[in-house]
Amino acid sequence: MKKVLIPVTAAFLFFLTTSAALAQGPGSGGPEPQDPQQPTAVPIDGGASLLLAAGAAYGWRRMRNKNKK
Repeated sequence: MKKVLIPVTAAFLFFLTTSAALAQGPGSGGPEPQDPQQPTAVPIDGGASLLLAAGAAYGWRRMRNKNKK
């Protein structure tokens, strides 16, 4: 019974959350560029540089520990 109940519950919750996500209205779209040839500048940083540095440090640590063994 549990083998059937867990996947059915997970599927129900998945479809429940996706229907709520589709019910949201469109956003503002952001600022319009003055020159149509140049795209609007979008800041990428927002913590992405910290995640990239943490990933690089984690990878370096894993490689170092793998070489020690």
